[in-house]
Amino acid sequence: MEIVILAVVIALVAIGAISGLVVSSRRKKQLPPSAPSSTPTITAPPAEPHVGEEAEAPREEPRRTIEEVDLPSAEEAVAEPAAVEDPVVAEPEAPSIEIPEPAAGRLVRLRARLARSQNTLGKGLLSLLSREHLDEETWEEIEDILLTADVGVAATQELVDHLRERVRVLGTRTPDELRGLLREELLRLIGTDADRSVRTESGLDTPGVVLVVGVNGTGKTTTTGKLARVLVADGRSVVLGAADTFRAAAADQLQTWGERVGARTVRGPEGGDPASIAYDAVKEGIAEGADVVLIDTAGRLHTKTGLMDELGKVKRVVEKHGPLDEVLLVLDATTGQNGLVQARVFAEVVDITGIVLTKLDGTAKGGIVISVQRELGVPVKLVGLGEGPDDLAPFEPEAFVDALVGD
Repeated sequence: MEIVILAVVIALVAIGAISGLVVSSRRKKQLPPSAPSSTPTITAPPAEPHVGEEAEAPREEPRRTIEEVDLPSAEEAVAEPAAVEDPVVAEPEAPSIEIPEPAAGRLVRLRARLARSQNTLGKGLLSLLSREHLDEETWEEIEDILLTADVGVAATQELVDHLRERVRVLGTRTPDELRGLLREELLRLIGTDADRSVRTESGLDTPGVVLVVGVNGTGKTTTTGKLARVLVADGRSVVLGAADTFRAAAADQLQTWGERVGARTVRGPEGGDPASIAYDAVKEGIAEGADVVLIDTAGRLHTKTGLMDELGKVKRVVEKHGPLDEVLLVLDATTGQNGLVQARVFAEVVDITGIVLTKLDGTAKGGIVISVQRELGVPVKLVGLGEGPDDLAPFEPEAFVDALVGD
């Protein structure tokens, strides 16, 4: 028994010795190696503020007495608190309404721009007519200039015949005489007696209704917006109908034009029924007592019979409120004779009452004014002479011809 107890004691002593050796070796491994020179500096973290019993004593600060505090009066205390507008969530300011430039005399003011684009027609003719001998070759050159300017074959032959006869009778041909002669003949072809005003007054107690039609890319929606500016400048109130539902940006574009001059735009869902939107636009115009309703239709490709039939549907639906006062066909002056093909097809679907020629400032084909009027038997009423918002001008034959032949 004593031997067993002794063995246990020896075992415990051995285990204790071994444990001491292990701990001692671990402590030695954790100690950093002694630096041969100076001891590194250790920066302590900043002390945190004390709270509770460890808090520092408060510092003395000046304090106001109750007599020095400005208290609100009794009336102010019971008054309702004033609302303070939060600039972050405040409603945006309404866009400022622009005042369009007066429509009267616009073409005269834009004459220089028109003259620059028509130099080939006017100056070319005057140069040829000023030759000492007007032989057959010269007259053929005159015909070429007129045809290139899209005057048209029949109108060109008529103009050349009149010029030849009058030059032969005159005998002498001073520059002023030739200019006056050319001016008279061009005015005769264009015509000065036609009613070129845009009909926007209904004989009934309903707004005047203007339908704007044309092929894609002619500037139809822009023309509708600019026409709204022309009417507002003349003191008319306008409602716009965005019946071009096939082009995503058309309704947004038209609404932007309307907001600039305070005209409301009636629109529907993208891809909606154009006839329904046109009908609603006239209905809203009647309800608001507007003077004019302008309806922008989708740009129809004249080769798509179904789309042209739909345009006829728009016309029929609108006429349920009353007759259309004006149907304006927008043509791109740079398309030349192709524009006449478009004009013929549109005239078969709707009764065109007037023509708008856009981009007339960017082409030397001013003769399209003559040929398109002869083709449709309706006058050119408006011309586009630039990209500015007020560059749509009522067509004035005298100002137009003066820009061609110069002073």
